Amino acid sequence: MKLLGISCGPRVKGNTVALVRQVLATAQEEGAEAELYSVAGKTIEPCRACRKCSEEGECINRDDMQQLYERMLEADAIVLGVPVYFYSMAAQAKIIMDRTIALNRPDRSLANKVGAVVAVAGSLGLVDALKDIYFYFVTRQMLPANYVAAYASAEGDVMKLDKCMKAASDLGRQMVQIAAKKFEYPKDIARAGFAYGTHTR
Repeated sequence: MKLLGISCGPRVKGNTVALVRQVLATAQEEGAEAELYSVAGKTIEPCRACRKCSEEGECINRDDMQQLYERMLEADAIVLGVPVYFYSMAAQAKIIMDRTIALNRPDRSLANKVGAVVAVAGSLGLVDALKDIYFYFVTRQMLPANYVAAYASAEGDVMKLDKCMKAASDLGRQMVQIAAKKFEYPKDIARAGFAYGTHTR
C-alpha cells in the first residue's frame, strides 16, 4: 500500500509540511509505503483549458506535473497539505486540482483512492479550503477520509499543538485502514468529467 503526501505550498519547511510528515510517519508505522512530494521549487503551469487531455489522453503541458501524475496514479491514498493564503487555498493547490482533469480516463484516474487533507491558516479561510477540496474528492470518486486543520503563523508553531499533531497521526492510521478495505465505486454508474449531476433542464 502506498500513501502519497503532497505539500501544495511554496515552502520546503513550514507548518503544512510538518503536518503532512506526521501523517506519513504514522502511515509508515502502520505498514504503508509513504512518500512526500513537495511542489516547492517545481514548475507546474496552470491548466490551459485546451481539453487536449480528453482528446489525446494526457496533458500537453510538459512540466513537473508529469512526474506528480505518475505518483498520484501509483498511490492508494493521497493526503493534500494545503496552506491558506489571503483567505483561500494556496495557488499551487488549485493548480494541481485543475491539472488533474487530465486524470479522467478509466485507466488513468483517481477513482477509489483515499483522499485526505491537512490545512493551515493564519486566520480566515480554513473552512472554504476544506469544503472545496472535499468536493474535489467527491467529483474524482475518491474516498474521503478525515482532515486536520490548524491555525499557525510562524514556522514550527504547529509542532506545539499536541492535539493537532495527534490528529495528524490518527489521520495517517485512518487512511491506511480505509485503503485496506479496497472499497470501489459502482462501475455501472458513469463517472462524468464535468458538473456531475448538474442539469439545466
